[in-house]
Amino acid sequence: MILVSFGTRPEYIKIKPILRALRGHINYKVLFTGQHPDLVSNVQEDVITLDIDDGDNRLDSIVASVMGQGHVFEGVDSVMVQGDTTSAFAIALAAFHRNIKVIHLEAGLRTYDLKHPYPEEFNRQAISRIADINLCPTEINYTNLLDEKVSGKSFIVGNTVLDNLVDVNVSYSNNVIVTMHRRENHYWIDQWFGAIDDIAANNPDLNFVLPLHPNPNVTKHRNILKNVEVIAPVPYEKFMKMLAECKFAITDSGGLQEEMAFFNKMCIVCRKETERKMGLGVFSHLCYKPENLYGLFWIINENYRSAEGVGCPYGDGESSKRIVQILKENHV
Repeated sequence: MILVSFGTRPEYIKIKPILRALRGHINYKVLFTGQHPDLVSNVQEDVITLDIDDGDNRLDSIVASVMGQGHVFEGVDSVMVQGDTTSAFAIALAAFHRNIKVIHLEAGLRTYDLKHPYPEEFNRQAISRIADINLCPTEINYTNLLDEKVSGKSFIVGNTVLDNLVDVNVSYSNNVIVTMHRRENHYWIDQWFGAIDDIAANNPDLNFVLPLHPNPNVTKHRNILKNVEVIAPVPYEKFMKMLAECKFAITDSGGLQEEMAFFNKMCIVCRKETERKMGLGVFSHLCYKPENLYGLFWIINENYRSAEGVGCPYGDGESSKRIVQILKENHV
């Protein structure tokens, strides 16, 4: 029996294709760790749910709430965790403490800077040290784990998020999609918003659309955005349609870099580092600080179709099938 764990919306989106592929092949049960507590009502699976008791530090609370929940591991031979969230790290560690096999989905992503992204870079490095099977999206991720001499087996499988997108039609509009939420950007998100709003004011032919992340450190700066269409968070399928129809994106997201590459579109990445390095210079372009956004925006706006016809480096939409075969061959 495999326990498939998730705690956030992006994690659930990435495990959904895995769950579909597992049915009829490998017995599984699903654990929701509660990191995004409003998510479970939209999950189309029978789930075991943990509650997170908030203390004065959210990251401490996630780890403390997950640890010691031994009942969720009853009858389990292996645990699959996705990505680099704190709940993924906590579940992997709890499984390791019980000598249960750990499978890491989306393994090997690295910036080698523990502050960017924070705390995700630590989480994924720590999971790699205890994982028995590493499912890597790209060759670079695989090579990272070889260089680190991790003890588990590693495989290149692509990213399962792209399995959701094979039937999405791509077109172009005058919409520029904006997302901004990462913890390391919180201290100057007002400056990012200021630069984005200034650019929007000077480009009235474009429609800037920002689904506002609910984190209070983001929402408190909403009033800066006078020339940007600020909307509530939208369901995943609708958001993917927005990306597939936009001109390009401005973001600090990790996964959005992969989704835009699958659509052969470009994005400006408002971060100092990215773990999705295979798309740099073609699909994604790093913007280190808000004042650099103006010049980079002009370049991308003028060349927004330059990534058309380039193969996506992050997968082909068939990752889940490969993963199930690997799990069967390794007697999971």
